[in-house]
Amino acid sequence: LVPRAFFWLVSLLLASLVWFLSVQLSDREDARLQHGLLLFGAAVSVLLQEVFRFAYFKLLKKADEGLATISEDGQSPISLRQMAYVSGLSFGIISGVFSVINILADSIGPGIVGIHGDSPYYFITSAFLTMALVLLHTFWGVIFFDACEKRRYWCLGLVVGSHLLTSGL
Repeated sequence: LVPRAFFWLVSLLLASLVWFLSVQLSDREDARLQHGLLLFGAAVSVLLQEVFRFAYFKLLKKADEGLATISEDGQSPISLRQMAYVSGLSFGIISGVFSVINILADSIGPGIVGIHGDSPYYFITSAFLTMALVLLHTFWGVIFFDACEKRRYWCLGLVVGSHLLTSGL
């Protein structure tokens, strides 16, 4: 789980740097521009995550070939499906951890959630959305690895497109 989470963290760091630089170099008074930069930052983050997912696939493919070479029967002890599942799950878990940390950081601020007409179900809704994103990352990882292995480019487009759509929502 740790190497995949590291790949996700590096993609988040790079996306954060791109977004930070774009905000610093832009007009901070223009609310419409700042909203556009937020959407741009989310799209860059998704695209970088998918690039790092592909890089991790290539790394695991090389490791799988190495494991098959040194095994007695010429077969890798771990299947590509297992690696895809674990990869997607770790990607989702680290993504979920970051989501929950941000929500918990909001909870210690001044005021009470729901006091000014906000939903009193903010925390439970956020927890369910985080769980859904963990599952989505797991599915995306499995579909992405399978698409890379079988060279199904439309599936890769489906993963990237649905990831962009989910992040945009």
